[in-house]
Amino acid sequence: MLAAEEGAPEWAATPADAIFDPQQWSRHAAAVPAERGRGATWFVGDDARAWVLRHYCRGGFVARFLVDRYLWTGEDRVRAFAEWRLLERLWRRGVPVPRPIAARYRRRGPFYRCDLITVRIEDARPLSERLTDGVAPPALWSALGAAIARLHREGVDHADLNAHNVLVDGGGRISFIDFDRGRVRADGRWTMRNLRRLRRSLSKIGAARSVREFDAGWRELLRAYAAARAAAPPPDG
Repeated sequence: MLAAEEGAPEWAATPADAIFDPQQWSRHAAAVPAERGRGATWFVGDDARAWVLRHYCRGGFVARFLVDRYLWTGEDRVRAFAEWRLLERLWRRGVPVPRPIAARYRRRGPFYRCDLITVRIEDARPLSERLTDGVAPPALWSALGAAIARLHREGVDHADLNAHNVLVDGGGRISFIDFDRGRVRADGRWTMRNLRRLRRSLSKIGAARSVREFDAGWRELLRAYAAARAAAPPPDG
């Protein structure tokens, strides 16, 4: 579901916006720890649904002034809508990403604000938390390399592939979240840029007890990544 509200005075909400308001979920809303990513994010739902609600917020220096406002350049370029479309495509193709449920924007003058709701991936934690539990087994590094290769075979350039945007469930299965500014593109140097971004993130959080241990894990990731890239051609479409 994609929804829009234009010209609303003082960013006023409409009845259709209720699912995007954490307060409407009462006791079924829990704020996601801020260290897991930029923006305001909540786990919401009820007995039948387990969702993640994210309100888009700016990053960097400009966040001091615009906070959660984005310059309007047309509905096709609304960030929540773009991410919804990308997630829908990937989810239907079996890529390990959360299923998108709804997105909306509210426009006033030259700016808009936006939100996205996705299905919560069960029994999953960020890789950054998983690695703080102890030594990462080779199987985890291998699964991560193969999962990134699957993403890249789909031509998906993840704009912020870091240890907080990779989820690991209880069975060691990998999923990816936060595709804001992500896009589908032809194969190129951006694939290595994704990997370098992840390596920096893992190094920053201390993903291993020693440099030697980290290097061994990273080599296993790259081995699995190369093998998965070579094993299957890019999917059609």
